[in-house]
Amino acid sequence: MTAASKGLFERLKAAAADEWAAYIDHDFVRGLGNGTLPEECFRHYLAQDYVFLIHFARAYALAVYKSRTLDDMRSAGRTMFALLDMEMDLHVRLCARWGLSAEDLEATPEASATMAYTRYVLEEGMRGDLLDLHVALVPCVIGYWEIGKVLAAQPGALDTSNPYHEWIAEYSSDEYQQVAAEAEERLDRLAGDAISAERFTDLVRIFSQAMRLEIGFWKMGLDLEN
Repeated sequence: MTAASKGLFERLKAAAADEWAAYIDHDFVRGLGNGTLPEECFRHYLAQDYVFLIHFARAYALAVYKSRTLDDMRSAGRTMFALLDMEMDLHVRLCARWGLSAEDLEATPEASATMAYTRYVLEEGMRGDLLDLHVALVPCVIGYWEIGKVLAAQPGALDTSNPYHEWIAEYSSDEYQQVAAEAEERLDRLAGDAISAERFTDLVRIFSQAMRLEIGFWKMGLDLEN
């Protein structure tokens, strides 16, 4: 397959291969797969991920505003409501099993890494167009699927003896694979048949920075940073 025939996501990933590898093979991720991640690190990550999801919903509200077609508006709106009405509830139930109540989550102060990442996504979305916004969002959306898929293939990762098997099962599920596939298809549709070299370079910049911030989010969890 030539570079020109690849989808936009694969082209972005190839152009930022070092950042992508550092993101999906981070020590935090390895610890999830083999069960060695300290539990306090996972709880810290879960609480910050709750704050992150709130801002993620705001980003999809911005995608509604940035959309030029009703189809794009409806797609972004469905994702926003799914985050608010389903994924947030699922996250709260997962956190409860790790000793974090809904009240604990509501009182969670936003860590610097969370703030940096979420504000970056929103800033790129406000500064640019709908494609810019989705390129900033997609490392998380598709990255979690690729991480889940890789971890699920590791011996023992999905065993109940691994305290993180539930997280791995969620992001390696067929349902989440469909979410990732739709995100990839959306990028191609928004990019159209061709984008200029200058435009692609700017999209790589957005994509690479989002991944560096994703790496910072893992580091925040691993190092218990606030």
